[in-house]
Amino acid sequence: MSTSDRDPVLRLVEAGFPLPDLTVEQRAVISELTDDEVALLIRVKAQLDEAGADVQAHGISAGAGIF
Repeated sequence: MSTSDRDPVLRLVEAGFPLPDLTVEQRAVISELTDDEVALLIRVKAQLDEAGADVQAHGISAGAGIF
């Protein structure tokens, strides 16, 4: 099954988006996303997750250096 054959909501959930509480209207909007739009959202989330991990790591090492 190609990526384009899969439900955009399922693809986003598998990528770690917290979507279980979507309204019917929100699910309808997401289900209409193109493959490119879904791929973009997944890439942006990955970048945000990576940036968050970097910030957390800096906070941990900075805190460890203080104590």
